[in-house]
Amino acid sequence: MARLAGANDFEKLKSLCLKTHKEQLVWFLNGFWNEYGQRDAENFWKYALKLKELDLQKGLDGNELDELSMHRFLEFFKETMTVSEMRDNLRSTGAIQGNVRMIPISHILIFKYRVDWHRLANAPQGDNRAEIEEAQHKLDEVQNAFKQAEIAAEEAKNALREAEAREADSKAREANARAKEADAKAREAEARAAQDELQAALNELHAQEAAYKAKVDDLTRRGNDESVGVVTRNKAKAELAQVLAEDPLPLRKAKITQEAAVKKAEKATNIAAEARSKASASANAASQARKQAEDSAQQASQARKAAEQARHQATVAAEHAEAAKEEMYRKLEEAEAYFEEVKSKPGNARGAMWWMERELHEARAYLPERKGGYRKK
Repeated sequence: MARLAGANDFEKLKSLCLKTHKEQLVWFLNGFWNEYGQRDAENFWKYALKLKELDLQKGLDGNELDELSMHRFLEFFKETMTVSEMRDNLRSTGAIQGNVRMIPISHILIFKYRVDWHRLANAPQGDNRAEIEEAQHKLDEVQNAFKQAEIAAEEAKNALREAEAREADSKAREANARAKEADAKAREAEARAAQDELQAALNELHAQEAAYKAKVDDLTRRGNDESVGVVTRNKAKAELAQVLAEDPLPLRKAKITQEAAVKKAEKATNIAAEARSKASASANAASQARKQAEDSAQQASQARKAAEQARHQATVAAEHAEAAKEEMYRKLEEAEAYFEEVKSKPGNARGAMWWMERELHEARAYLPERKGGYRKK
């Protein structure tokens, strides 16, 4: 049988108040099961949940609350007592001495149920305490494992969701980059074609100008050649006049003299050269844009591959998390079987057994319905 440490009841009560919130509640249920525990056990469960909420630092592993937090506790459960009344009453019975700032739930229970604190300090806790503690240990392991598995499963699910979103985004960006790359290549091809066309036109202009100048020079030379006859010279001059009048170069519209014609041809040549230069710059810019588009597409492709890998890893993690949960289901069944075995034996601490059964019920909320789980309302 479990006993509290202490040479007298006062010291034993102090030992009880050093136990966790849950342990104090279960101790009271064990000791007063027939009088109050069986009737109010579910309220004690609610007490535990509220204590866990109010104890901001230790949660359910704490053992006491400050006065303000305990006031909030009492108000939540619509208790008419005040902390001051409770403290005065316990001090008058010898349960507490001096100025007590922190308040354990045992003090509240003593005052609420008007029980003898000496009896609480020595309340029986069952004859098979070792087996009960082993059952509680198994249950605690399962609960902790369930929480960890649930956290891991949730993290894996979130990671998978994020990885899938990143993958979809990277695929969209890659497709967009590929489209820009194709567009840049098309524009580059168009610019190159325009450049080639202008270069060809410029080359043709140079050829026509060179042929024209050569013909004019030849006719001029022949028209001024004193070594030939007058008829030959006049024929060359007439032909020169005809050539100058015909204006065979398409880029010149009106030339009166050979000098004017040459100047016009030079101007046309400069215009064509400038156009070719602009076309070349445009082609180079298109090439640079195409290169940047290719780089962007490559980066997008790499991002897409990384996102696919991340999604695969997240999928594997999610599968492992689900496998871990399956193992937890098996351990829960083992804990339940051991609990039923201990429960069937005489001399049990009824409060502790009820509490473990309640915890098993809560643990089943983690189970899928196909395995006997349920949905919390």
